[in-house]
Amino acid sequence: QVQFVESGGGLVQAGGSLRLSCVISGITFTLSNMGWYRQAPGKQRELVAFIHSGESTNYADSVKGRFTISRDNAKNTVYLEMNSLKPEDTAVYYCKVWGSDYWGQGTQVTVSS
Repeated sequence: QVQFVESGGGLVQAGGSLRLSCVISGITFTLSNMGWYRQAPGKQRELVAFIHSGESTNYADSVKGRFTISRDNAKNTVYLEMNSLKPEDTAVYYCKVWGSDYWGQGTQVTVSS
């Protein structure tokens, strides 16, 4: 059974930082590609960042230079470091096992102006 524990969301002022964590069990994490997605109210869920099992990364244009995705295979954990946050980054953030239907429960990020 695949289980997720997401944490790190919260309320922050514009320009601030947050680090999201997602611990996954029930998969072979070291072989899994992982993604962080977000969904703002009234909008479709969108891919924010992707990390390959070999640790290459990709980012949405809207977060390049501000967000960093990383992983710790020893801890079965994927991270999303978010800096220079903007109000438009406000959303529920989800981690996902790439190529599967396995999603985390989501964590709310709210950026005030």
